[in-house]
Amino acid sequence: MRATGTATTVGACLLATAAVTGCGSGDPARDPSARDLLDRANAAMRRLDSVRIEYTTTTERGGTITSRQVTDLSGRCVTTITWSQGGRLEQIRIGETDYVRPDRAYLQRWKKDGSATAEQRLWVRTPVTEASAAEGLGDCPREFRSFGTVTKGETTRVGGRAARELHVVDGEPGAGTYVFSVATEGTPYVLKVVYRDDVYDTTTTFGDFDASLDIRPPKDAEVVDGDDVRG
Repeated sequence: MRATGTATTVGACLLATAAVTGCGSGDPARDPSARDLLDRANAAMRRLDSVRIEYTTTTERGGTITSRQVTDLSGRCVTTITWSQGGRLEQIRIGETDYVRPDRAYLQRWKKDGSATAEQRLWVRTPVTEASAAEGLGDCPREFRSFGTVTKGETTRVGGRAARELHVVDGEPGAGTYVFSVATEGTPYVLKVVYRDDVYDTTTTFGDFDASLDIRPPKDAEVVDGDDVRG
């Protein structure tokens, strides 16, 4: 599954029967193509200084993963990931340093030697260069770039805000389908993305656009170096 950014590669609107009238109108601002709508959304998201990103993923094997992140889309973010079958991971990333705090259930899932018997109350400080996406650690930046083929869908509302659904099909073999909900009132932010394929069903929502962030490291007394933990 492609990392959620924003999507579009669409043929000229003369190739789409439903868009022929719009092509002849001579006023693209009044009747923007699906590509235009998604490109504008991409541009709006890239201009952000901060955003909240939440997603829920369900797999065909069962179980759900949920994530909540607030990020400045550069080098500072706070992420919490929870597994429905057990496990919770908190992460604070500031520049080139990660502060990570897994709960006992998470440690038991990853350390199968029975050594994880107590709750982890301290934050483990490690360099970002040692971070692994396989462990659930996230990045602060987001690409918000175009891909695939996009067509217009229905109008909808997301969080009380009017939006237009844009359906995207990625050209990669085995890729799934995306439905992007783009705001049609105010700034055309991406409000929601739904992704589905044979394995994953993921819903991602975006909010708190350009909200002020106060991301700080934990107190020194609550931090232990990763080298000390590894012994």
